[in-house]
Amino acid sequence: MTDGKIMDRLPATRTGRIGGREKMSNHVPIAAVGIKTTTKGTARENERGIEGATTAVPEMETMAGSRPDSPVDKAKPNFAPSGLLAAETNTVKAADGTSTVLKYNEPPEARKPLLGWRLYVFKDSQQTELLHIHRQSAYLVGRDRLVADIALDHPSCSKQHAAIQYRYVQEKDEFGGSKGTVKPFVIDLESTNGTIVNDETIPAARYYELKAGDVIKFGLSTKEYVLLHDEAS
Repeated sequence: MTDGKIMDRLPATRTGRIGGREKMSNHVPIAAVGIKTTTKGTARENERGIEGATTAVPEMETMAGSRPDSPVDKAKPNFAPSGLLAAETNTVKAADGTSTVLKYNEPPEARKPLLGWRLYVFKDSQQTELLHIHRQSAYLVGRDRLVADIALDHPSCSKQHAAIQYRYVQEKDEFGGSKGTVKPFVIDLESTNGTIVNDETIPAARYYELKAGDVIKFGLSTKEYVLLHDEAS
């Protein structure tokens, strides 16, 4: 899908909320446990955190306005079990008594975005949804509606399939200067059928930088999620 075709199909303005919620439950970046999320929210949100994660802010040597040759972050998140305390703080309990252990916790560099990022959802070339994804620093994507911020219905998608994460990173311009910025990334949570960006399957358990106009698909679903922000439309 080209950017021109995308823009022709987009409405002038729409508003919406993801699953009727603005705050993310305590379910985001991967199995490290101890740093609280960057957004204020429910008690369940504030119970989450990360331990053992590196605190260094990743540096991306990127020319201004250009996309790096390899947008895959080399820092691989840790999915390994992190103890009984971690399991307790990463468990979400439903009203019927069942519980779900979260696969993802946010990294130390997690930040809320400054731009108004949105996902335009298309099915068979028709727009079906508009999701505003700028109100928190991360969004969990999957079939498990107890924990997912963006719910998937296709059976090929995993219960906790992927996460969209905003991260504070350092980048260099053409003059050699360095500045910090908040950028969107997607990370596949070792799903069964993978996550696709612009018709290419991304590596599992690695942060993959997203750009305005990128088209994301999950599993074998034909739904397309087109990423744009308010300055790109």
